[in-house]
Amino acid sequence: MAKNKIKIEHVSKIFGPKPKSVIPMVRDGMSKAEILKETNHTVGVYDASMEINEGEIFVIMGLSGSGKSTLIRCFNLLNKPTDGAIKVDDENIVKYNASELRKFRQDKIAMVFQHFGLFNHRTVMENVEYGLEIKNVSKEERQKIAQDNIEIVGLKGFEDKYPEELSGGMQQRVGLARALTNDPDILLMDEPFSALDPLIRRDMQLELLDIQERLKKTIIFITHDVNEAFKIGDRVAVMKDGKVVQVGTPEEILESPANEYITDFIADIDRSKILQAENIMFKPNALVSLKDGLKVAIKEMKENGISSVFVVDRGRHLKGIVTIDAAIKGVKEKKTLEDVLDTDVSVVKKEEYVNDIIPKALESKFPLAVVNEDNKLEGLILRVHVLSGLVADDVEESREYHGYMQNNEVNE
Repeated sequence: MAKNKIKIEHVSKIFGPKPKSVIPMVRDGMSKAEILKETNHTVGVYDASMEINEGEIFVIMGLSGSGKSTLIRCFNLLNKPTDGAIKVDDENIVKYNASELRKFRQDKIAMVFQHFGLFNHRTVMENVEYGLEIKNVSKEERQKIAQDNIEIVGLKGFEDKYPEELSGGMQQRVGLARALTNDPDILLMDEPFSALDPLIRRDMQLELLDIQERLKKTIIFITHDVNEAFKIGDRVAVMKDGKVVQVGTPEEILESPANEYITDFIADIDRSKILQAENIMFKPNALVSLKDGLKVAIKEMKENGISSVFVVDRGRHLKGIVTIDAAIKGVKEKKTLEDVLDTDVSVVKKEEYVNDIIPKALESKFPLAVVNEDNKLEGLILRVHVLSGLVADDVEESREYHGYMQNNEVNE
């Protein structure tokens, strides 16, 4: 069970000279616009509650003015909440004194900004090691730690370059390396990729996922891009007018939007870039082991109404596929199952995105085999589900007539 790292309890942030006086107005249902007009106070966040697990990428998403950037600055108290509690490892950081807050910011949390925030007069190495420098870590030790993180973000060889000599994507990598150098438990990322060109942005998204796979940080990521949110987020919180409207996994939000606003918000999402192979795969109706032989393979295909079947070994590791025609011919010619086995099977991993497996579906004459890192068969994906666009319409609906489509496709 995932361990809770951060707990946000009824957090509100009001901007103005007497912010606490506005809380009752918000509770009574007054809008942000009405409160601004009547009191000259701005409601940034109101009554936000959420729990964030250790080691997950938690995305806070919303349009401009939704309160997402205001909220993320509450996590490190750049914005001190007007009301509510923020508990990190069960400690309410809102009650920290100046010394406790300084230590918290130095040791436990770091932030990556949208516009990089680099020192132009410092080299890449000098930028990355800065956090350790102000903690009075020795030059030798801090450069060693900085070098490790420079290599983690793929900037080896650029240590002596200045920010102006780097592309936008490379500058953002420097910012990420600098944040990682202090080895924080929690990484705050406020729209870090929004200023980048689309291709560079995609590369940085993949880079972040790769880094997270290795480091397992607790990452809070802000974006206004629903496709980005659903691609990288383990869970997503959607905000509107300072309030948290829904929290869930990307699949939960896609399948069960909380209200009409969420439905409209996700209407234009490219689901092929969000859903992964594990979201659309099926457990095979039939499997054959190498030890079973051709007659068993034929029997399995006939009983399940299919014209091909995957073949595995005793450990369920994928060996190939055999078709009904090849099996019948093999029996006549007294061949073994291994003799007629077709090993030209396209395989995908569970975490691969549907958009990325389309080329494999186009080239394959068989269903796609979903395997784990040990080549153990975990499921299959029918080509028609990838190519027909059914995934973009309704995953559950396509699952319901899986049997019908399987009989009419070369699973064949």
